Amino acid sequence: MRTHDLTRVSKFHFLGFSEDPDQKPVLFGLFLSMYLVTVLGNLLIILAISSDSHLHTPMYFFLFTLSFDDICLISSTVPKFVVGILTHSKVISYVGCLIQMSFFMLFACTDSMLLTVMAYDRFVAICHPLYYATIMNPRLCVLLILLSVFSGLLEYQLCNLTALQLSCFQDVKIASFFCDPSQLLYLTCSDALIKNIVTYMIGILFDFFPLSGITFSYYKIVSALLKIPSSGGRYKAFSTCDSHVSVVCLYYGSGLRTYLGSALSYSPCKGDVASLMYSVVTPLLNPFLHLQPEEQGYS
Repeated sequence: MRTHDLTRVSKFHFLGFSEDPDQKPVLFGLFLSMYLVTVLGNLLIILAISSDSHLHTPMYFFLFTLSFDDICLISSTVPKFVVGILTHSKVISYVGCLIQMSFFMLFACTDSMLLTVMAYDRFVAICHPLYYATIMNPRLCVLLILLSVFSGLLEYQLCNLTALQLSCFQDVKIASFFCDPSQLLYLTCSDALIKNIVTYMIGILFDFFPLSGITFSYYKIVSALLKIPSSGGRYKAFSTCDSHVSVVCLYYGSGLRTYLGSALSYSPCKGDVASLMYSVVTPLLNPFLHLQPEEQGYS
């Protein structure tokens, strides 16, 4: 395989999901539909929360922010892919690829931290209900949102610094529909050990730390629920968490598979599917999962 010096790499080529021209209309319709449903679904959540004063609570404030971030997350990848299918162009410039990758990591990491913040919100509501309003005051809520955005900006900066250290590429064909960091790292000429170190660093920052916070919150929640004598009471209390648990499993399961699994045995095809799950499917399902009837009683 021919090696390209970084100074001569001006563009990358997306391989996408299929090279068959007959499948292009199907992919175009599928991705456009998922994008529109995701944007409209999350916009409906934003509008509903904004217009109803009864929903001006910490839980819905975090959900409002998560919905906005999900729109930004899917908008950083899918529109470029859809336009590429429409114009029969699979090319993205080197600078454009780095910009797309950086913004994707910004919104993905922010999304990850917001899920952690929402887990903490549920922990306070279930384990300390009498002090919920005092603990989850507006100042703390804004601070938690800013912390989530700051973590995304930190990941964004680390992504840029890592990209600037890349000296050469083995190929310019990306086996994905966007500039996924794990896919781009696989194309570099860097030593396998360096690739694994960078991959694990991304996985730890992007998945391990936030997931540890979520796990601790739910450990405390489950411990508190086990003290409730009534099974009906336990179910009613945990029913406010099931949608969040579903999103966490879907999001972090695919994220860990992409960044930590690829360090052990890389597979472009499996990596592409995992990337699709956390970059498109999770934002798509968020509005439906978070608007379940049982969650309406949580405040």
